[in-house]
Amino acid sequence: MKKTVRAHTNIALIKYWGKRDEELILPMNSSLSLTLDAFYTDTSVRFDETKTEDEFYLNDVQQTGSSLKKVQVILDLVRQQSGISHKAVVESQNHVPTAAGLASSASGMAALAGAASAAAGLELSRKDLSRLARRGSGSASRSVYGGFVEWQKGTNDLDSHAVPVDDADWDIGMLFILLNKKEKSVSSREGMKRTVETSPFYPSWVESTEQDLIQMKDAIQNRDFDTIGKLTERSALKMHATTLGAVEPFTYWEPDSLVAMELVRTLRSEGFHCYFTMDAGPNVKVLCRMSEAKELQRHLASRFGEDHVLLSGIGEGLKELS
Repeated sequence: MKKTVRAHTNIALIKYWGKRDEELILPMNSSLSLTLDAFYTDTSVRFDETKTEDEFYLNDVQQTGSSLKKVQVILDLVRQQSGISHKAVVESQNHVPTAAGLASSASGMAALAGAASAAAGLELSRKDLSRLARRGSGSASRSVYGGFVEWQKGTNDLDSHAVPVDDADWDIGMLFILLNKKEKSVSSREGMKRTVETSPFYPSWVESTEQDLIQMKDAIQNRDFDTIGKLTERSALKMHATTLGAVEPFTYWEPDSLVAMELVRTLRSEGFHCYFTMDAGPNVKVLCRMSEAKELQRHLASRFGEDHVLLSGIGEGLKELS
């Protein structure tokens, strides 16, 4: 039985940065994200008794090595739960630049979790799909749901999963400023590990994030856009500050990242409701009012080019396509 599932990317507003358990992917702190519709992954899985090895095709190119091993983590968990022993064929179409800080692993692993479990005949709850997706990529736990989503850090494998917070069906959107689509030199996993182990700034990051999350959920409940935006910027800047204290220090910022952030500040001073955030990559995302998004997009495109500024609405959770 072949199943195909679509998952959208999510962008963390209160960041996840650092693990306390590398194998189970249990985070050091809880996080909160917004699922978006601009970027997504469609993944098909079928278990085939004639195959002697798992096969993974990404955008029609067969993958081996570490890429295949990441997929096999999910496949092995599904085989364990379902009792199926057959090898699998995984075909994934990634409508997200891979490893560029645009949450390709979130949509990719969430879609894989949904498709593999369905193909194996498992009828998993959203909670258990979130737990399963987390084992492939922490941020994937949040792509199971649409709108605003909290990944609760939990205490173990059973209670570390995402929960929906708000459907975000109001005047909110996000602009993506694509500055560099190339694969980053320091992966998220490597960057997190180095930061947790060596940055003297890291403990303060974890402590302050707990309070940021409380304030963010209050702001979402009250639909207080400007407080949401301020907390979003603060979380991003604090996260990136921790990497500068690592040994060896590193940053995901590029010169145009700084230009983009300053332009967002300028536009905000002119009356626009816009706030920036960045993940583990140079690209800048701009949280904005959807009612102002087109005009903001024109301003940003005049500096970075029309092809480099994309507008996204709110994305839905996992969706079975076939």
